[in-house]
Amino acid sequence: MRSSSPASPAPGQASFDDLGRPLAGVTFVVLDLETTGGAPADGGITEVGAVKVRGGEVLGEFQTLVRPDSPIPPAVQVLTGITPAMVASAPPAAAVLPALLEFARGAVLVAHNARYDTAFLAGACRRAGLEEPRHEVVDTLALARRLVGRDEARDHKLGTLARLLGAGTAPDHRALHDARATVDVLHALLGRLGNRGVRTLEDLKDFTAATPPARRAKKHLALGLPSAPGVYLFRDGRGRVLYVGTSVDVRRRVAQYFTASETRARMTEMVGAAVEVVPVVCATPLEARVRELRLIAEHDPPYNRRSRDPERATWVKLTADAWPRLSLVKQVRADADAGAEYLGPFRSARTAELAVAALHDAHPLRRCTRRIPRVPRADGPGACVLAELGRCGAPCLGPGRGGQDAASYALVVEQVRASLREDAGAALEAGRQRMRALAERERYEEAAQARDRLDALLRTAERAQRRRPVAEAPELVAARRCAPEPGWPHGGWELVLVRHGRLAGTTLSPRGADPVPHVEALRATGEVVPPPGPGRPGLLVEETDALLTWLEQPGVRLVSLDPGAPPWALPVRGAGWARHRLGTAGTAP
Repeated sequence: MRSSSPASPAPGQASFDDLGRPLAGVTFVVLDLETTGGAPADGGITEVGAVKVRGGEVLGEFQTLVRPDSPIPPAVQVLTGITPAMVASAPPAAAVLPALLEFARGAVLVAHNARYDTAFLAGACRRAGLEEPRHEVVDTLALARRLVGRDEARDHKLGTLARLLGAGTAPDHRALHDARATVDVLHALLGRLGNRGVRTLEDLKDFTAATPPARRAKKHLALGLPSAPGVYLFRDGRGRVLYVGTSVDVRRRVAQYFTASETRARMTEMVGAAVEVVPVVCATPLEARVRELRLIAEHDPPYNRRSRDPERATWVKLTADAWPRLSLVKQVRADADAGAEYLGPFRSARTAELAVAALHDAHPLRRCTRRIPRVPRADGPGACVLAELGRCGAPCLGPGRGGQDAASYALVVEQVRASLREDAGAALEAGRQRMRALAERERYEEAAQARDRLDALLRTAERAQRRRPVAEAPELVAARRCAPEPGWPHGGWELVLVRHGRLAGTTLSPRGADPVPHVEALRATGEVVPPPGPGRPGLLVEETDALLTWLEQPGVRLVSLDPGAPPWALPVRGAGWARHRLGTAGTAP
């Protein structure tokens, strides 16, 4: 194995670029592999050659023969000149790859017909138990096909291009020689791009992939955007918000929408309609996430698939009329009648129906939808089938006709409320009894359905119970050391103010500074958030969930918690406990 010492890189030629990485400053590793000619998974690499370059200067070279795991066919021996005797004492690929990957760390891989070389490299890594490389790749074959016409060369083989473009090394199917020739071909092809506006790596990849001109023409929309973390909004000619996104580098992320790296059809359509991009710079990742959720909820952008209409999901509502019942609703209303209880949101109406069925299995709550007067009429309709089966107390009959009175029915309602908020024991026991009974009669599919009903209830109730201390806390302040995330500040403290499940403010306390004055200023200037009301979750549940996810991270400290807030704890016999007893707590919610 041979690896030359890196030369000192010469400074690259300065070029104006506002949207990507200038080519003069990009480190390329030009790679060539000689193989036995089999499939990439066969472990047939016989030689590796690589040259590291930046700004037109060679920084280092890497070359070694490799002992393949499969025989070298005679025709390949003639073509490459590599014989079994030459590789008999060479290291295997598993010994070569770590050094090669280290040589190429952080660089852009370049190869002629890159799919061939990268496929063999990935296959060799899999066989060696190594993580597959995730380098960005430039293919000189694809680039040549765009820049060298048939009137100049009969084909785009490496040898043909090397002769045409005056390469200093003639390719001869030996890895290092071919890699050196590819370096010269790369530089010659890049020289032809000078009058085509290709100045950055992003431009180069875009040019190679033949991005439609209409999309490339919109690239000016990224000019002037801040290279900072935050949120961005695409708008059309009427000012309508088409799409909302977030990034640690707004300028770079927006520029990617106008390149070949963006392949989603709906994004192509969105870019075609966009005439403006509006940035919103944020101080922390949490602020960016929350702003994104709020902007999506406010504008309902047609090209956002996630987080649209967050309050239009399905909820289970325990009504607040004289004889409460369970119903499915599409919206939690801030002005709903007092005493109502909500559980949700559910991902689908079907899942909400399963949860309602689980509650009905456990509690003899009425299921009829007709309006029952506070004092049932003596000449009203008779008992329904569920009442005759003992699965409903028949409050519609009234105590005079053998039905439940208001006090006993209120106990059932409070048991349902407890199942939703703090004690899932009754629902768990009823569900397990039903599953056992069905299994004893070998009705296993129905037993599985009963389990699914109970799990649908407990999953959503667990999330609601985790969310409740945050949603009902009048105020809490939390802090975390600034995480080492790309694009975000390092050191100091990230301070977060939460009121009733909403982000009321966030700021950064600089490294070495006393955070207490920053906390006091944050509390004094934070947004005023009214309480959502008894039994009603915060009106933007996704925001509360985002805050809860942040608060539950390792290293987050509670600085202060309003004395009127509920205990920062989960119920002892809550839904999480019940899911653990049921055996579904380890599955994804």
